[in-house]
Amino acid sequence: MRVIQWLIYIVLMVFVAPLFAEPGYIIRSSDLMDEPYRDAVSLVELEVGSPVEIIKRKGGWLKVESAGKTGWVRMSKIRKGKVATKPTAGGEAKGVLNLASGRSGTGNVVSATGVRGLNEEELKEAKFSASEVEKLESFSVSEQKATRFAQAGKLVARELEFIPAAVK
Repeated sequence: MRVIQWLIYIVLMVFVAPLFAEPGYIIRSSDLMDEPYRDAVSLVELEVGSPVEIIKRKGGWLKVESAGKTGWVRMSKIRKGKVATKPTAGGEAKGVLNLASGRSGTGNVVSATGVRGLNEEELKEAKFSASEVEKLESFSVSEQKATRFAQAGKLVARELEFIPAAVK
């Protein structure tokens, strides 16, 4: 009897869950990627206002279906819900200005979206990449160059006390 319950659960998860995909639309033109990585293969370009069905989330990426294709789009390029008309550049600018002023949403509540780090499964699948380490190291600058940059921007150094370690 327990086996049958599990089989029913698995069938529901595999075949019924996709029926409950969440609607959304593209707010900035974006490529639909075959994998949730910046350097993945682009399947098609999605224009502003293109409707999508959000299937699942992985880090800062959303798996979506659009234009008869399934792929991945950065979460920041999608807004959940349905759109009656294509959003305008002015409308997006107004939204950003409202957010900056603290007047976002119907309750005038400011909110932000954050992306958590890697989950346990992603950490287990991680592989060392010498080329990525080399790429990361190419972004480093000398202390002298950083100081010149700060001075050019009229930045002022401030001393901050360390936050004491949390007591466990």
